[in-house]
Amino acid sequence: MQHLLRLAEDQRLRVVERSGPTLGGFDPATSTIRLSPGMRVRTARSVLAHELGHAHLGHGPATTSAIRAQQERQADEWAASRLISPRAYAEAELLRGPHLASLAFELDVTIELVLAYQRLLRQGAVPVAAA
Repeated sequence: MQHLLRLAEDQRLRVVERSGPTLGGFDPATSTIRLSPGMRVRTARSVLAHELGHAHLGHGPATTSAIRAQQERQADEWAASRLISPRAYAEAELLRGPHLASLAFELDVTIELVLAYQRLLRQGAVPVAAA
């Protein structure tokens, strides 16, 4: 979590804990990432990485639901590629099998980020760990 907070600081982003309609949010106008209070560490880590993805990718307010869905997918994939290594994923799969919740627990991320990582693997966008 500390490396994510340092990354936010390096990008001159302010991270605040405040309730909202979702677990997190990124406001490009104020360079602020909002995290809902009271989340488990695994969830907070995943949400922060996702919101950092929005910031890194230059996402602004979505004008259509299709653009919003694309931005959410891209932010999840960006976060997954930063929080899950090929080796860790391979080891988690060997230990836990294909069960999404078990993989998420083992990798210390949310199910959404496991799904995003699996999309990246299918696209060949991340290297596969050596056996």
